[in-house]
Amino acid sequence: MAIRTATSADLDAIMAIENASFPSDAWSSTAMAAELVSDYSHYLVDEEDGRVVGYAGLRAIRGNADADIQTIALIEAHRGSGRGRAMLRALLAEASARGAREVFLEVRADNPSAEGLYLSEGFEEIGRRPRYYQPDDVDAIVMKVKLR
Repeated sequence: MAIRTATSADLDAIMAIENASFPSDAWSSTAMAAELVSDYSHYLVDEEDGRVVGYAGLRAIRGNADADIQTIALIEAHRGSGRGRAMLRALLAEASARGAREVFLEVRADNPSAEGLYLSEGFEEIGRRPRYYQPDDVDAIVMKVKLR
């Protein structure tokens, strides 16, 4: 497991994982490219043997009290191995370093493994957004954690 800051050079690898992980509602390459260079974002990649096997992103404006986990995704073969947890913890540390006191996220209601990860890291459900994920009509579970 080698987690590092993502760069624009990682875009193709990130998009391959994005499209495989979220086939019906993947971000566009243009949107992801903008995230990778934004001062308000912090994206990570997880590499194994020089190959990107996962990525994660945070939206956190320096000095703001809140931040948002934008995404965490791994190649299917690497899910459940602790890599997502490691990236999540790294994003939470970055949010804290940028001054955030609370971090929010949305998770698909049909993704119990991701929801379980967030619950185990101290997130709590604070609401639902009905039919948020389109075109699948899947609810978003809105979650929040207070940073120490």
